[in-house]
Amino acid sequence: MVTHFKKAYFFLLILFLLPGLNAQNLPVQTQPDPDQCNNIRTYLMQEAEKITDNSFNGITTLQDWEKVKTKRYNELVEMLGLENMPMKGTRSELNVKITGIIQEKGYRIEKLYYESLPALYVPANLYVPDNIQKPRAAILYVCGHSPTQKVHYQAHARKFAQLGFVCLIIETIQWGEVRGDHWGCYSKGWFNWYSRGYNPGGVEAWNAIRGLDLLSERPEVDPEKMGVTGISGGGSQSWYIAALDPRVKAVAPVCGASTLKFHILTRTIDGHCDCMMPINTYRLDYQSIGALIAPRPLLIAQADRDGLNTIESVRELHADIKNIYKFYGKPENISLVVTPGGHSYHRISREKIFSFFMKHLMGKQIPPESAGDINESPEVQLSEEELKVYIDGPPENDRTTKIQDSFVKLHTDPEISNKKELGIFRDSVKRFLKRETFGAFPKIPERLEPRLIYRTADGAPYGSDIYSFVSEKGWRLKVDIRWKNDPYKKKPLMIVLRSPDEDRWESEGFINDLDSDWNIAFFEVRGVGENGWAPDLQWHIRRASAWTGRTVASMQVYDLLRCIEFCRTLKGVDADKIGIAARDDMTVIAMYSALLDGNCQTLILKNPPESQDRPSQPDGRGPAIEMLNCLRVTDVYQLPVLLFPTRIEFVGKIPDTYQWSEKTLIKLRKE
Repeated sequence: MVTHFKKAYFFLLILFLLPGLNAQNLPVQTQPDPDQCNNIRTYLMQEAEKITDNSFNGITTLQDWEKVKTKRYNELVEMLGLENMPMKGTRSELNVKITGIIQEKGYRIEKLYYESLPALYVPANLYVPDNIQKPRAAILYVCGHSPTQKVHYQAHARKFAQLGFVCLIIETIQWGEVRGDHWGCYSKGWFNWYSRGYNPGGVEAWNAIRGLDLLSERPEVDPEKMGVTGISGGGSQSWYIAALDPRVKAVAPVCGASTLKFHILTRTIDGHCDCMMPINTYRLDYQSIGALIAPRPLLIAQADRDGLNTIESVRELHADIKNIYKFYGKPENISLVVTPGGHSYHRISREKIFSFFMKHLMGKQIPPESAGDINESPEVQLSEEELKVYIDGPPENDRTTKIQDSFVKLHTDPEISNKKELGIFRDSVKRFLKRETFGAFPKIPERLEPRLIYRTADGAPYGSDIYSFVSEKGWRLKVDIRWKNDPYKKKPLMIVLRSPDEDRWESEGFINDLDSDWNIAFFEVRGVGENGWAPDLQWHIRRASAWTGRTVASMQVYDLLRCIEFCRTLKGVDADKIGIAARDDMTVIAMYSALLDGNCQTLILKNPPESQDRPSQPDGRGPAIEMLNCLRVTDVYQLPVLLFPTRIEFVGKIPDTYQWSEKTLIKLRKE
């Protein structure tokens, strides 16, 4: 009984002394905070809503729009991975090869392919009306996600030719005669595309721009009268192409766009291909893309029960973009045609599109019903074999199936010989990361609003405190601090990151041998422990996060930075002696956080990944270490050098990729 009494007395003494010492008279939280739901779906819906609703924030006049127009154009170019492409000026030769000609009544079909980049070939059919006396209007038809591409959509190209247009219908890299990949993140687990800054929509947009080059060079075409149209994936491409290339004088996207707000709210994002949204570095929505088209004629065609794009969201897009057209004094140049049914064309939309292009590219006022509809009767359809371009197979050096490996320029391993060169490299990397990887970090951080959750005399020689703090609006996270030393004295603090799905006491065992001079804090970032979500939601969260300009890993980095910020406010923590310990994929979070913080003394890393340029599980479950665009400037194996002179201790096997850091650090330490 005496022993028990003494233990209880000691516990009460700790409770009496420590609130004024480490808790700094923090309020004790006794019930959940209704504003801090720690719900990832709610958070992403709110962030998507901000993007959509603030698309034109502060833009109330044409002058306001013109001030930001060039910036948003350049942002779209970059988000599609086109920043190193010659958007203006001289481009590589197209090297057009015609492999056959089919003569039909009133027009001919040229089967051809062209080289949009060296060794990147685009198969296409060119429909040319007979008896062209002078250059005339042309249509670039971009295919949706149909396996037979130009065969499936041939009725549209045929109709354009019958109406007097030259029509080039091009195939995507995913389907048609050569099968590349659109569905990297969608179905193959290639979430490293986000880290690369790669989006298949960028390749398609570039191939289409080169298709416009091809049309412009044809003697039958008036380059001042070119339009673009397509459905679904071809619909989204129509938005991109017209926004990127001013040679497009009129555009009619069909079932190709929605707002982020509705995509995340309704989870229609889950049915969309990766090409349907650029790498959203700058957190833009389709309002900005549409505004870049203004004041050129834009006809948005949308089905009212589309399972991929809600009609409400498309109406919102139309209304928002129309305001920009009003600034130009051209509100009549944008229109919306709504058709009944699901994700598809309808006679109403097709006839409206034909009439639209005849008006804006030919100067002919032809009512939709007079323009007529396509003919899909079997007897007029040409077979896949008849329309085939690659008679003997594609060129041997064709890059289509591997274009994702080379389309975006990635980082290199620089030669760093001294600390000055390291400083220059590190500064450039941090500037890039802050702008294009971690740009979604709140511009004004929320107040930490720390609270004491629980206190005990157990767990460490001087007891343990569990605090909570606000990381970001909607997220209140906990940190469990074990005081191994007298809390009256400032001591180093090692923040131990718990891992997803770790066993009980696993983190404690990992850090058990830490020098006794360190106090220890155990921390769970978003996606871990009680801040986690169901494994079957991980695929959706990874894609929805990227569409809103962030990733799971970048959110976790922010959480850790905020945890470091909070811990430095505690009286028993030496602010200049913060360490981070992590295992496996959480080492990525530790290193990037230390780099951005710039004042971490020590890192303990066990089994770090060899690279962020690696695939994940096809179902999207498991670790998520992708970060938008990071591989354009660095990779995780370079971070030990960028963190110099921070002390880094590796536990377990160090991947071979880290040899670059090891060799560079040897040179730096000799200086």
